[in-house]
Amino acid sequence: MTSSFAPRVPRFAQRPRRARHTVVAWVFLAPFAVIFLLFTVVPTISSLAFSLTDLQGTDLRNPFNVDFIGIDNYISLFGNKIFLRSILNTLIFVVVGVPLTMLVGFSLALALNNGIRRFRGPFRTIFYAPVVTNIVAIALIWQYAFNQDGTVNNLLSNIGLAGPNWLGDENLAMPVVILLGIWRNFGTAMLLFLAGLQAVPEDVYEAASIDGAGWLRRLWSISLPLLLPTILLVSILLSTFYLQVFDEPYLLTGGGPLNSTESVALYTYQQFGFGNYGVSSAASFVILTLVAIFAIAQFRLLRPRA
Repeated sequence: MTSSFAPRVPRFAQRPRRARHTVVAWVFLAPFAVIFLLFTVVPTISSLAFSLTDLQGTDLRNPFNVDFIGIDNYISLFGNKIFLRSILNTLIFVVVGVPLTMLVGFSLALALNNGIRRFRGPFRTIFYAPVVTNIVAIALIWQYAFNQDGTVNNLLSNIGLAGPNWLGDENLAMPVVILLGIWRNFGTAMLLFLAGLQAVPEDVYEAASIDGAGWLRRLWSISLPLLLPTILLVSILLSTFYLQVFDEPYLLTGGGPLNSTESVALYTYQQFGFGNYGVSSAASFVILTLVAIFAIAQFRLLRPRA
C-alpha cells in the first residue's frame, strides 16, 4: 500500500531556501532602509540629543561650547506663555478642524456617490484641486479676500454690513486660518470617503431597501459601520496634519495678532530662526508627543469597532 502523502523535506534542506529568500528580501528593503535611516532615524536621534543641550546658532563653529542641560529646555518651554498659547491654538486647530473637514469631505463623497454620479470625474477634480494647488498662491488670495478692503468685506458692504478686520482681530483670525485649513484638506477626506463608499456592495443597500430601510437608516446602519476603517484613517491623517499645521498661520497672519494663531510648529520654526536650536528641538518633540497621543487615542477608540 502506497502513501498518498508527499515525503517531508528535512529541515536542513529548507534552510538554504529560507536563507535565499531572506537575502532577496533584504536586497529589496535595503534602499528604503538606508533612506529611512539617513533621513528619519539619524535626524530624530540628533534632534533628541540637541533638545537636551543649550545648543545655539553661535555654537556651530565651536561645538565644544555646548553643555548638557537635561530637560531644562522642556521646563522653560512649559513656563513660556507664548509656547503654552501655541499648544492651545494647535489643539483648537485639531478639535475644530478635524471634525469639520471630515464632515465636509464625507458630505461631498455622499453627493458624488449617490446624487451626481454622471459628473463624478469633473467634480472630483474640482474638489481635489485645493489639495494640490500651491499654498503660497492660495494664501495670497485669502489675504486679499479677507483684507480690510477685500472681497469678503466688499460683499458684506453690498448688503449693508460693515466688515471687520478679519486677519487683524484676535477673535476672528483663528476662524479664518482654520477655514483655510478645511478648504485645503477636505479634498483628501472626500477621496478617501468616496473610495470607502464605492467599496460597499450595492447588494447590501438593495437588501436594506427591500426591508424598508430609508436613506438615513441605510447611512447609519450600513455606510457608517462599514466605513469605520476609513474614518479611522482619515481622522489620523487629518489630526497629524493639524497638529503640525504651519503654512496657514505662517502665510496668513504670521502667528498674530498677539500670538492668537501661532501653532507649535510655527513656534518651533521661529526658535530655530532665532538660533535657539536646543529649544527648537525640544518643541519639535512636543509636537511628536502630541501626534503620538492623538494617534493612540484614536486607535483605542475606533480600531476595536472597525
